[in-house]
Amino acid sequence: MATATDLKVKRPEIDPIDMTDPALYSQDRWQEPFRQLRRHAPIQWVPDSHFGPHWSVSTYKPIVHIEALPQLFSSSFEYGGINIALDAFKHMPGEIRRPSFIALDPPDHTSRRRTVAPSFGPSEVAEMAAEVRGRTAALLDSLPTDEPFDWVKEVSIELTTGMLAKLFDFPWEERSNLTRWSDLGANIELQRTSEGLMTRNAALAEMGGAFAKLWQDRKANPGKDLISVMIRSDAMNHMDEDEFAGNIILLIVGGNDTTRNSMSGFAYGLHRFPDQRRKLEENPELIPNAVQEIIRWQTPLAHMRRTVTEDTDMFGPQMRRGDKIALWYLSANRDEDVFDEGEAIRLDRPNARRHLSFGYGVHRCVGARVAELQLNILLEELAKRRLRVNVLEEPTRVHACFVHGYTQMLVELSRY
Repeated sequence: MATATDLKVKRPEIDPIDMTDPALYSQDRWQEPFRQLRRHAPIQWVPDSHFGPHWSVSTYKPIVHIEALPQLFSSSFEYGGINIALDAFKHMPGEIRRPSFIALDPPDHTSRRRTVAPSFGPSEVAEMAAEVRGRTAALLDSLPTDEPFDWVKEVSIELTTGMLAKLFDFPWEERSNLTRWSDLGANIELQRTSEGLMTRNAALAEMGGAFAKLWQDRKANPGKDLISVMIRSDAMNHMDEDEFAGNIILLIVGGNDTTRNSMSGFAYGLHRFPDQRRKLEENPELIPNAVQEIIRWQTPLAHMRRTVTEDTDMFGPQMRRGDKIALWYLSANRDEDVFDEGEAIRLDRPNARRHLSFGYGVHRCVGARVAELQLNILLEELAKRRLRVNVLEEPTRVHACFVHGYTQMLVELSRY
C-alpha cells in the first residue's frame, strides 16, 4: 500500500478532464488526456461529467492504496456499486440496484467470494485446459486463410461464450444469449435514458428467468457447475432474486469481457507492434509473459468505482463521505513510474504481471486464471499452426468508459 510520502507530491493543476466521455474510447483518443492527468493531476475532482461529479484517479499507487482499504472506499451496491454510472441518474425510473459479491464489502463479500473461488483454483483451472484446447484447436482449424472475417465474432466471442456455457453447464445451443446478456448488462450508456434502461432490464429479466430455471434444475440434479456450487453454499443458497441475478451478471460479464477483449486486444496490439509479433513468432516461450503484457496493454475494463464512507485526506485532496471515485485501471496500466514506455507492447516486459487489469486486493478478479488460461491456449494453438492475424482496418470499438473493447475487427489469417 502506498504511503503519504509516496503520494503527497505537489503538481500543477489542470482544468478537470471528463474521462467518462464514451467518444474518447470509441474513437481511441483517451491516451493523451490520461497522460496529462498522470503528469499534472493524478487525483482530480471532476465536478461535471458524463456521469456526474466524481474523483478521477489515474495513477498506479493511489489506486492500489484505495483498493487496499475497502471499508473506507466501498464497493457496496448500497452506495452505487462498482461503475461510475450507477446512481448518476437517480431520477431515472427503472434503475435497479442488484447486489453481487463484487458489489459488497467484507465480511459479506468474503463469504460469498469463498463460495465460488474454489471453482477457479489452480487444480480446477488445470482440469479445464484439455477442453479449452480442444475447442480452440477446432475453431482455428475451421477458419479460412487469406479470406477476411470478423475476429471479434468468429474467435473472441465464440471462445469466451463457449467457456461460459461450460462453467454454468448452460444449454450449448442457446449460448449466444450469454454474450447478448453480458453486452447489455455491462453497457453503462444504456443507463442514461429510460428507453435504454428498459432495454437493459428486459434483457436481464430474460436472463434471470433462464437462470432461475437452471437453479431449480440443479437443485434436483446438482453437478460441478457454478450454479450447483452456489446451491451447496450456506453463504449463497438463500440469495433472493436480485442477488442471484446480480451474481450471474457479474460472472457472465467478468467471464466474457475480460477474456474476449484481451483476445481481440492481442490481434490488434500485435498488428500495431509488428516487431513484437515477430519476436513472439520466433520465441513462443514468451507466450506466458506475453499474455500478461497483452492484458495490461488492453485493460478490458477501463475503470472500477468506489464510494468514500468517511471524510478523508487523500494525500492532499479532501475527499468527503459519499464522494464517488473512478479508479482508472486503463491509465494506471500506462503509469510511467511503474511501466517504462507503458503505451507500447513489450512482450518481454519484466513486470507485466503487476498490471491492474484484474483489480487489486479483496476484489481482484476471481476468474483471472481462467482468462489467462484461455489466452495462453489461443496463442499456443496459433503458434503451432504458424498462423498470423493480420488486421485489415481500424476496428470498431465499444462506445463506453467501462468495458474497453471491440465490437468488430476485420482480419485475415496467413502463415509465417
